[in-house]
Amino acid sequence: MGRAFEFRKARKMKRWSAMSKAFTRIGKDIVMAVKEGGADPDSNSRLRAVIQNGKAVNMPKDNIERAIKRASDKSQGDYKEVLFEGYAPHGIAILVETATDNNTRTVANVRSFFNKCNGSLGTSGSVVFMFDHTCNFRINAEGLDVDDIELEFIDFGAEEVFADDDGILIYAPFESFGAIQSALESREIEILSSGFERIPQVTKPLNEAQVADVEKLLEKLEEDDDVQFVYHTMQE
Repeated sequence: MGRAFEFRKARKMKRWSAMSKAFTRIGKDIVMAVKEGGADPDSNSRLRAVIQNGKAVNMPKDNIERAIKRASDKSQGDYKEVLFEGYAPHGIAILVETATDNNTRTVANVRSFFNKCNGSLGTSGSVVFMFDHTCNFRINAEGLDVDDIELEFIDFGAEEVFADDDGILIYAPFESFGAIQSALESREIEILSSGFERIPQVTKPLNEAQVADVEKLLEKLEEDDDVQFVYHTMQE
């Protein structure tokens, strides 16, 4: 198994377990998808992917439909995706993905979290190069063979394919998302969820006390409503 498998295994039971946080995150994704490509999922591939993700975390159908309707309202503000980079204590690199309708508020909050936890907010490009930007798809494994899927989707950019209790996972570079999504849909392979992740190229082991220091910052960041995902180079 490769880095994507180990990354997924380490994070699986840790973060984003709170259902309300997941619903908030997907609600923002719906707004951004509708503003970008319209409210019809048949013609908006990004919206199709977000709806799949909503179903994957048991987001009620009514919630999804209300979010689409709100996003279609011209009075609904838009969210902007902003990436923050910095360091936690003990030299751990941090990437923070946000979706915000008030960048001034978000910058102030993120900076305060770093400062209060003895970290430092960096400049653009200061740590992003330490992470591989990947896309991923979870598909229904019924009737499929992992090895066959891997061989078939290498041509579309797949770099790592493996199975877990919830289906088959395909990992590929960020740029391969559209090609793999189209190939899966054309083959009528059920996509259970999809998304993007930033996988650290190298991780750093810490002792128990140092881990606690880093966790303080991670928890504050992840509790903020504007924060979508947090990635780090601490070995888990």
